[in-house]
Formats: sequence, structure tokens, C-alpha cells
Amino acid sequence: MKKYLAEGLGTAFLLATVIGSGIMGDTLSGGNVAIALLGNTIATGAILYVLITIFAPISGAHFNPAVTLAFFLKSEITAKDSGAYIIVQIIGAILGVWAAHVMFETSVLQTSSKLRAGPSQGFSEIIATFGLLMIILGGVRYRSESIPMLVGLYITAAYWFTASTSFANPAVTIARTMSDTFAGISPSNAPMFIICQLLGMGLALACAKILFSSEET
Repeated sequence: MKKYLAEGLGTAFLLATVIGSGIMGDTLSGGNVAIALLGNTIATGAILYVLITIFAPISGAHFNPAVTLAFFLKSEITAKDSGAYIIVQIIGAILGVWAAHVMFETSVLQTSSKLRAGPSQGFSEIIATFGLLMIILGGVRYRSESIPMLVGLYITAAYWFTASTSFANPAVTIARTMSDTFAGISPSNAPMFIICQLLGMGLALACAKILFSSEET
């Protein structure tokens, strides 16, 4: 149960940070979207470093169904744990969104109207998730102690070099459909994001099998 609580709590804090910093940035930026995004970016990268550092020894600090599925396909997590992880990640993500809404005195129950559509958005999510999984799998192979920093820095960069601002996480995508704020995404766009995220995860597994194999080729 400690593992499941760590995954749920960690994902909740991640989404509270993503949504809360988005609201704060949007409120204080005076309409400057770049400044709002910068505030959103810094907060998200920072909280990822903290959460992974604290919770990795307990659950592995996945906070992401794509990461959990990747480790399941690598036979490094059981079917029971992977299923439970994904459920608590989604529940935690939604609770994190609601917590942010309460903190900023907005309606708890919302549906996002922010459109994130088009091939460039989908391709961005493939790239974002591919890169995230490669960072994690490579980190596990060579520099496990550096994973919190690697993931935090990668997401900080990917917010800016991807057109989608790097969701790279199905639980995050689902939860962000429930916030009609700066960091939201329309429910109509979420299925494409999730499909592309899973595709990016699959490509990363294939590439990592070649790059990070212990066998010399």
C-alpha cells in the first residue's frame, strides 16, 4: 500500500503544481503568455525533482501510466502493481487538479475548452514522450542517482521545444481536461495526445533496447 499511496500522492502534487502554477502565472503575467508559461515550466521542473527524489525509493516514482506500462513490458513490474499504479495515478492526478482549483478559489468541477489540435501537437507528444522514456531508461541503466534531475530538466526543456508543451503523460492529459485554465486541454483533443504518448513510449522501448543493451554490437 505504501507504493500505491506514493504514486497517488506524488501524481496529485504534480498536477496541483502544473495547474496551480499555470493559474498563478496566467494571473500575474498581465497577459504575457511567455511569462505565464515560464512560471508554469519552472514550477513543474522543480516539483518533479523533489517528488522523484522523495518517492523513488518507495514506488519508483512513475507518476505516469506510460512509464508504468514501459516497465511492465520490460517485466520490471508485475501486472497487479502496474494496474494499481495506473489507477492511483489517474485518481491522484484528478485530485491534484481539484486541489489547485480549491486553492485558487475557482470552480472545482470544470471542463477545459482549450484546444490543442493538429498533427504538430500529436507529433510533439510522440517526441516528448519518446524523450522522457529515453531519459528514464538511460538513467536507470547508467545514472540512477541522477534521474530526479534528469527528468526535471528534460521536462523543463520540453515545455519549450515541443509545440504541445510536453504533456508526455496519459494521467496528466486526462486530469488536465478537467481544468478550464491555462494548463487545460479540451477533452476532444485528449485521445490523440494519449495515443501519441503511447506510441512515443513504444518507440523509446525499441530504441532503448538497442542503445542501452549490455551486449556489445
